[in-house]
Amino acid sequence: MANASGKRIANQNESTVKSLKLGMIFPTIISLVLRLLFRRSSLPPSKTSVAIYIVTFFPAFFLSNYLIKIGNPRRDPTTGTLISYGEDLSQPGVTEWCFDILYITWACQIGSGAFGEWFWWLYMIIPLYAVFKLWTSVISPMVLGRGSPAPADDSTPEKGAATSKRQEKLRKRQEKGDPRVRAQSGKK
Repeated sequence: MANASGKRIANQNESTVKSLKLGMIFPTIISLVLRLLFRRSSLPPSKTSVAIYIVTFFPAFFLSNYLIKIGNPRRDPTTGTLISYGEDLSQPGVTEWCFDILYITWACQIGSGAFGEWFWWLYMIIPLYAVFKLWTSVISPMVLGRGSPAPADDSTPEKGAATSKRQEKLRKRQEKGDPRVRAQSGKK
């Protein structure tokens, strides 16, 4: 079963890597075609437009190469058997954020070709989301003390909460004043 899972991940990664390679080419071509069709006056692109494109191209290029590198399955050159299926490119977390940055960059390239340079303001979603994640997961808990909620008192179970037989026995013993239960609850 593990081998079947590895093959499935390898097939998904191969198609994702192919999409990434095409994704680095097509948004630029589509942007130029849209400029030609709808915004002929913006050809050739202004220096500002070219500068924005170059500044956003490098992170997209770096991230796509990174994802291609970690996601490319390795096969034996002689037999073609799967050696390593690579990292799962559909996993959540940093990999997902890399794809989000790529998609936003590509959308901004195409949108700026169709609607104008103001469309690059959409790119501000990336740092705003980073600040939001930093605030909710690091800064707010440290500065404002909003960590995980305080643990509930074990002596009184919440209404509607399911308790095991053992927990129910311990609660009844504690209500009777059993010294074994008091000694255990005093250790906390």
